[in-house]
Amino acid sequence: MDTEGFQEARDLLASADVVSVLSGAGVSAESGVPTFRGEEGLWKSYQPEELATPQAFRRDPRLVWEWYDWRRGKIRACKPNPGHEALARFALGSRTVRIVTQNVDGLHEEAARKASGGNDPSPGLPLELHGSIFRVKCTSCTYKVPHRDPISADSLETLPKCPVCGSLLRPDVVWFGESLDAEILSEAFRVAQGSQVCLVVGTSALVHPAASVPLATRDSGGRIIEVNPTETPLSPLARVSLRGASGEVLPPLLEGLD
Repeated sequence: MDTEGFQEARDLLASADVVSVLSGAGVSAESGVPTFRGEEGLWKSYQPEELATPQAFRRDPRLVWEWYDWRRGKIRACKPNPGHEALARFALGSRTVRIVTQNVDGLHEEAARKASGGNDPSPGLPLELHGSIFRVKCTSCTYKVPHRDPISADSLETLPKCPVCGSLLRPDVVWFGESLDAEILSEAFRVAQGSQVCLVVGTSALVHPAASVPLATRDSGGRIIEVNPTETPLSPLARVSLRGASGEVLPPLLEGLD
């Protein structure tokens, strides 16, 4: 690791009163969460792009729910890694830290609740740009609720229904072809714009508009610190780019800064 860059990153974080964090799929992959881009994301020879769409759900909701139940089971077996835990401690510390995540697995929340030790975990709870796989919402009305239990996709009759209007429930995630929630996206940019440092962790910086969030920090005079195993389109814009896995880089980087 670049020792000089590492120290500069620590100095930038130590001197910042307000820090935003953007986390991507690489953070979750270190916990064993299957990624869309890897072979482990395949299920019954289907590509994720074939199932994670509104059209697929309208065509065959049972098949889509069967896939999501498989994914949810895989994720339930995963635990927050040292990267999640370091970020949670950092966010629950004395400075203002807001985590914005592209991940839908709930591991940031789990890490925050554990790190809070029974106290208020809300400073460590992430802003979820792409939703949560452990939340469901109605396809017709505004009903939305956390849901971690297994889903029975044996038939249409066993699929989860809305208790308000009786319509099918779906995972509360952003599918291919759907827009991000406008309020959540606006809040993410507002958070980044008000940050002196944006710490970008484990993201390919290829998926927009999420990949543009750190630019709001830079455009308002702040600095970008990148932690990622490989170079990304964001690397040339970062003040410091640290090469490595989040679980290896973040604990020493954030130690004592909470």
